Amino acid sequence: PVDCSFSRGVCDWKQDADDDFDWNPADRDRGDGYYMAVPAFVGHKKDMGRLKLLLTDLKPKSSYCLIFSYRLAGERVGKLRVFLANKKTAPVWEQDKGKDERWRTGKIEIFQGAETTNSVTFESERGKGKTGEIGVDNVTLISGLCPED
Repeated sequence: PVDCSFSRGVCDWKQDADDDFDWNPADRDRGDGYYMAVPAFVGHKKDMGRLKLLLTDLKPKSSYCLIFSYRLAGERVGKLRVFLANKKTAPVWEQDKGKDERWRTGKIEIFQGAETTNSVTFESERGKGKTGEIGVDNVTLISGLCPED
């Protein structure tokens, strides 16, 4: 597996220059490293912040699983979407509210066909809420299909 987490990861993360705000590092509760977050009060309603993971070494005609932890904490905090570079128009994954403040696991299958995916974008859309945050952590890429829970 390729570790793309933010504290010790080996992956190439870039802030999108054309969006409305940046994702920022936030300390984990237990103090072991950090995750990336967008606080609920950043920007205006419907503003976007994009964090891009550049993938350079994916083999063509193979499948991968992107696994990540995410949290949508707070009332009407907004939306978290994930886009693959070769499918720009529609998100491959989207979540718009958390049942609680807990971290959950997201999984996305990445199939490398003739066109290879060279980046994955995590997009945060600001909601109406004033408290809470959208967070992403523990991003890992494994080869093969996503495991069942």
